[in-house]
This record gives sequence, C-alpha cells and structure tokens, in this order.
Amino acid sequence: MTELPATTDRKMGLVIDLDTCVGCHACVISCKGWNTENYGAPLSDQEPYGSDPSGTFLNRVHSYEVQPEQGHAQLIHFPKSCLHCEDAPCVTVCPTGASYKRVEDGIVLVNEDHCIGCGLCAWSCPYGARELDLAEGVMKKCTLCVDRIYNENLPEADRTPSCVRTCPAGARHFGDLGDPDSDVSKLVAERGGIDLMPEMGTKPVNKYLPPRPKDRIEDQIDILAPLLAPVAEEPQGFLGWLDKALDKLPGQSSGGTN
Repeated sequence: MTELPATTDRKMGLVIDLDTCVGCHACVISCKGWNTENYGAPLSDQEPYGSDPSGTFLNRVHSYEVQPEQGHAQLIHFPKSCLHCEDAPCVTVCPTGASYKRVEDGIVLVNEDHCIGCGLCAWSCPYGARELDLAEGVMKKCTLCVDRIYNENLPEADRTPSCVRTCPAGARHFGDLGDPDSDVSKLVAERGGIDLMPEMGTKPVNKYLPPRPKDRIEDQIDILAPLLAPVAEEPQGFLGWLDKALDKLPGQSSGGTN
C-alpha cells in the first residue's frame, strides 16, 4: 500500500464559485482536449457517435434544481473533479503504489506505468472522481495540469489548469490553499468556502464557494407593474378624435375603437 506524506510544502488546488458557474461545460471540453493531446495516454471515447456513447473525463459538471426554504427554485451547476485530499484514501488503498501524493505541492497523481486497473482507488474515493479508461485499462484523474503549471515554455498567463484558463465566467480559481495570504485562501475566507462532504474525513484541498442569497422584493411586488399601467383612461389626441369619428359612423357602437 502507498503511504501519504506527513505534510506537503504547498496545497495546490481549485476554488470553485457555485454562484458564478453557468454550467457551460467549457471547463469539461478544455480539460478533455488538453489531457487527450498532451498529458499521459489519451482520454478515450467509446462509440462517441453511436447509440450508447461513453468516455473518460477528468472533470464533469452536474446540474441540480434546489428549492430554498423561501423563494423560487434555483438551478445550481456543480463542477466535480479530483479534490486532491490531504488524507486521500485512493492513495493508501493502491496496491502497486501507482497512486501517490506529491510532497512538493500536494497534488495527487497516478503513475500509469504502475497502474493495473484494479479499481480499488475508484471504490475508495467518496467523490467518484476517478474513471477507468477502457481503452488504456488504467485509472485517470485530474492532475491540476502539472504539465502546464510548471511549464516555463508557456506564457505565464497559461501556467494554470486548463479549466481555470478557459472558464468564461471566472468561476474557477487556482492557487496554494496552504498559504493563508494567497488569493484563493482569501477568497475562501471572504466567501465562506466549504469542503465537499467533510464528514468523510478526507480533508479535500479544493473548496467550493456557496451560492449567494438571491435578491428578494418584499411582498413579491411586480417591478414591471408601473410600466404596464395604461397611460390614459380615455383616448386623447389623434386617437381620441378617431375614436369619436368612428362612433358617429352608422352601425358603430359607442365605447371606443375595436
């Protein structure tokens, strides 16, 4: 079995703003593209254009309709990938040492040369963040784009996970969550960032920012009502003259235009 490091130099991870995510799946597509074309073995698809398509994804977005105690129902988009837990059960259960947590940055990775595809790590992960690539026969998971974040051949703006770089809504943030002075740590403190399923005791590094309360108008006042009110009770100007002229025609009833 693989041992976890007692401590890590940094805790690199993601902060995901559930209030900002619009569920566009841009992060899913960019993750699939980057990891298929660059890091490790390609993320395969099975019958992508058939009647029962399936494939391997390191990042997925789920959408849920939530009914608050007060107000209308809300649609919440929930991105999910590996949370790079401090106490990662997927690492300690691995029989070959293929799964491991890096000391230098806390990122959880899989050595695909040592992975035998037994699936124990997938069974132990409470978040369902690991997927078996059917074509390669090995486990796949989010790597936080280790081939991007330390690649000095890339422009500095691109040295961030592909999903973060691509998100059009700015809902995804990346940094050292072990540093209380980092931008991501300050964001978590300001917005009350939370762990996913803290009762599992895995101590996930990734954090989620909860949706903000939606604005409510007291007594459910229709703000458009003043704009929809009639401008005048009786026709005026040209329309008033036309209405009276039509009333004088034979066979026309009084009471306004039709």
